[in-house]
Amino acid sequence: MGRAFEFRKGRKMKRWSAMAKAFTRIGKDIVMAVKEGGPNPDANSRLRAVIQNSKAVNMPKENVERAIKKATDKDTANYKEVLFEGYAPHGIAILVETATDNNNRTVANVRSYFNKCNGAMGTQGSVEFMFDHTCNFRIPANGIDPEELELELIDFGAEEVFEDEDGILIYAPFGSFGTIQKELENRGLEILSSGFERIPQITKKLSEAEVADVEKLIEKLEEDDDVMNVYHTMEEE
Repeated sequence: MGRAFEFRKGRKMKRWSAMAKAFTRIGKDIVMAVKEGGPNPDANSRLRAVIQNSKAVNMPKENVERAIKKATDKDTANYKEVLFEGYAPHGIAILVETATDNNNRTVANVRSYFNKCNGAMGTQGSVEFMFDHTCNFRIPANGIDPEELELELIDFGAEEVFEDEDGILIYAPFGSFGTIQKELENRGLEILSSGFERIPQITKKLSEAEVADVEKLIEKLEEDDDVMNVYHTMEEE
């Protein structure tokens, strides 16, 4: 198995555990998708993907429809995706993905979390290069051979395909998202969920006490409503 498999195994059940947080994230994703490509999922592949993800976290259909309708209102603020970089204690690189309608607020909050937890915010590009930006798709297993599927999808950008208890996962570089989404839809394969992740190229093993120091910062960041994802180079069990 490759790095994507190990990364997914390490993060499983640790993040996105709060349903309210998941719903907040989907709502922001819907606004950004509608503002970018319109409210019709048939003509908006990004919105189509977000709706698939809403089903994966059991978000009620009426919530999704309400969010789409709200996003079409000209008075609804758009969210801007902003990436923050820095270091947690013990030399652990941190990437923070946010979606905000008030950048000044988000910058101030993120900086305060780093400062309070003995970390340090970095400049743009200071740690991003330590992570591979990937896209992923989950489809039902339904008797599909992951190795055969991987061979068939290599030409579309797939780098790693594996099965777990929830189905088959497909990982590819960030730029291959649209190509693979289209190919899966052309094949009539149901996409249970899809998204983007940043996989650390190298991880660092810490002691139990050091892990607690880093987790304190990660938890502070993840509690913020503007924060969508937090990635790090700490080795996870």
